[in-house]
Amino acid sequence: MKSKNYILIIIISLLNISVFAQYGKQKRADNLFNKFSFVAASVKYKELIDVNFNKDYAIRQLADCYAFMRNPDSSVVYYKKAVEQNNVPTEYLYKYSQALRGVKEYKESRLWMRKFEDAGGDIADAKLMKDANFVTTIFNAKPQYSLKKVNFNSKFSDFGAFEQGDKIYFTSSRDEGVSTKHIYGWDGQPFLDVYVKDKNDSVTPVNHKFKIKGDVNTIYHDGPVTISSDGKTMYFSRNNFNKNVLKKDKKGITNLKIYKATLVDSVWTNIEELPFNSDNYSTGHPALSSDGTKLYFASDMPGGFGGSDIYFSYINSDGTYGKPQNLGDIVNTKKNELFPFINNEGTLFFSSDGHPGIGLLDIFATTSDKNDNITNVINLGVPVNSSKDDFSFFMNSDGTSGYFASNRDGGVGSDDIYAYNRVLPLKLEGTVTDAINNKPIANATITLFDAAGMQIAEVQTDFNGHYEINIDRNADYKLLISDPKHASDAKLISSKNIDKATRSITADFSLNPVKDVVKLAELNTIYFDFDKYNIRKDAALELDKIVYMMTNTYPNMVIKIDSYADSRGTRVFNDWLSKKRAKATFDYLVSKGINPDRITKYQGFGEDDLVNGCDGSVPCTEQEHQLNRRTEFIVIKMN
Repeated sequence: MKSKNYILIIIISLLNISVFAQYGKQKRADNLFNKFSFVAASVKYKELIDVNFNKDYAIRQLADCYAFMRNPDSSVVYYKKAVEQNNVPTEYLYKYSQALRGVKEYKESRLWMRKFEDAGGDIADAKLMKDANFVTTIFNAKPQYSLKKVNFNSKFSDFGAFEQGDKIYFTSSRDEGVSTKHIYGWDGQPFLDVYVKDKNDSVTPVNHKFKIKGDVNTIYHDGPVTISSDGKTMYFSRNNFNKNVLKKDKKGITNLKIYKATLVDSVWTNIEELPFNSDNYSTGHPALSSDGTKLYFASDMPGGFGGSDIYFSYINSDGTYGKPQNLGDIVNTKKNELFPFINNEGTLFFSSDGHPGIGLLDIFATTSDKNDNITNVINLGVPVNSSKDDFSFFMNSDGTSGYFASNRDGGVGSDDIYAYNRVLPLKLEGTVTDAINNKPIANATITLFDAAGMQIAEVQTDFNGHYEINIDRNADYKLLISDPKHASDAKLISSKNIDKATRSITADFSLNPVKDVVKLAELNTIYFDFDKYNIRKDAALELDKIVYMMTNTYPNMVIKIDSYADSRGTRVFNDWLSKKRAKATFDYLVSKGINPDRITKYQGFGEDDLVNGCDGSVPCTEQEHQLNRRTEFIVIKMN
């Protein structure tokens, strides 16, 4: 009996030792995970799954590891197992949905996003659900970009390409040619450094000898960078490491900070930390406006919308910095907005996994109103965006070329740099005017047909008679212009053989009024002073134009004259005054040689037919009353 009890105690002890060992392994895995050493943590979680220890938890953690390593192909496998678990945390429904997007399972992704919502999840980025055909729309849109791989990618992470003069700066974890490498636990790669190469130099490989000279690169993460237009100032991201001191927050995490360097004798030195950095949150991914007065960056500082947001700070003339300002909820979401870039026109480009996209991080551009207020964000579509991460967008000053990075399939390493050439959209624009008085015609309909006669667009002219339509290059079109009071017109338009740098072509139209209609086309109105009917100098100039038109351009045109008064004074007086104004107008035209027979009538209508609400019931300015003291010209006959 004692022997059996002893054996039982040994077995229980061994089981306890095994359990304690697995608990120790889980603790080590969690410790690695919490330190962002996801490669090493994933190995430990796999071991826990293999021995069936706290398996459900290990599966979820392993899925998260792959997600943080931006590996949707692996994360989707384990998130699928996670969502099949009993009482799985709701957030994993969302995570599975995101992983499905990363492997192009868009329909399935929307299904799991809906399940997440039905389970009570907060779809703060419900924008993802608004357009069920969003992905189809993106893929069917006509691409504006053509891509090519650059010759300096490595098997490691390469991104953040930035052109300055004849140089290309970029960030990489390659450290090739160095025997001892400092390894980053998050992805198992060496730490990032900033490299530079000649733009036209095809020498490969680009190794450690291409690191920028000076004090920017350290043993920790450095980059990406942005450089001022004069090439003398650099802003760059770096781990919270300065003067050989590495700092961490209360959780033991080393955050990102933005630093400034200056170029002295071809060496980047005089490293300065920016004042809005903090040990307790990250600021990184700096980008300068073209005039150098604003610094944009990404940060997870308190007070944002969630994840990391895009901010900007004014750079004052004395070198100080303004308080960081959040760009607001049109740009920022509850997820992550990263890698801002500002082109020469002031358009913001950035990456986000919170706006509707076709992958994980997608690249977006902003649209703004005439006051430079951001009004919307636009997904750049394929081929710039993919089912994976697409980020660190850069555009040259020509607006037609640049770089971005992606970890999409088919690359050389984990993140690769891609060069792009952009086919600029072509705009067809013009103005539609009246052939008689050259006045703009508002609300005229412009219909665009392709070469096969299929209608592809329809717009209306604005108050100034202006219209704009985006068209394709290397194509033939037909434009039809119509307006109820004017004869229609049409033109054949071609966008073939147009220089790639051309942004717009013009097609103006001059429409003749429809004949034999009582009110055919209004000639320029003339105005009178209060209580007077004499012809003012400005009115005489307009009347001289009418004389020239009736004498030279339209020698058979017949008109009539209608004159009016404002509402002040008695109705009887206003009737008399308007008739005097009509007669004065008639006499002026006749005195200039116009045959009286070509003016069928000259009438005064008093205060009838006011052009605004100034009828005496509401206060009006003198300028508003002026609009009612007028003479109008109506074309009765043209031939």
